[in-house]
Amino acid sequence: MIRTCSATAAVALLLAACGQPDAIEPAAAPETPAATTPAAPAPNALTAGGYGPLLIGMTRAEVVTALGDDSDPNSAGSAEPEACDQWRPARAPEGVLVMIQDGVLTRISVASPSTLKTDRGFGVGDTAAAIKAAYGPLAVAQPHKYAAPPAEDIFVWATGGPATAGAFVEDAAAQGVRYEINGEGRVQIVHVGGPDIQLVEGCS
Repeated sequence: MIRTCSATAAVALLLAACGQPDAIEPAAAPETPAATTPAAPAPNALTAGGYGPLLIGMTRAEVVTALGDDSDPNSAGSAEPEACDQWRPARAPEGVLVMIQDGVLTRISVASPSTLKTDRGFGVGDTAAAIKAAYGPLAVAQPHKYAAPPAEDIFVWATGGPATAGAFVEDAAAQGVRYEINGEGRVQIVHVGGPDIQLVEGCS
């Protein structure tokens, strides 16, 4: 039904709109959140395959070329250093140890005071809870061999992980990360590399 418009001066201004339905303003389009891109890992991030210039599988000579020889050659090493030994390369950060088995780099371990992080951003001092939340089912926790809970070992295998959680991995091609958790529920040491990340007493 068309309404009759008044002839008053005020209403005369609205004559053009007289009889027309009220205009409906379109609803504002919801704002779309900006897409976020995960931060790229640092160039020297610890990964299952190594750290910086060090790659698991390098020869001892290649490790020495990359970061220098043993920074403390007079310190007591393993019982059979020709078969297995651990040491810090001279140009590596404090807290970094390499494990050489039969002349080949098999593991890199990082402890305090190192601030190195894995490619997922975890390092010494981070909580086990945060690691488990970030990795989800890929993180497999096992009881610590010598310390009571909350101490534990958290394994994340990139390749060649065990078919049964907790089983010892013997596949030489397997690579992963082990977060060694202390009695306060925080990372004490990070180990990266091949099956040797499972060793709990140095070379044994």
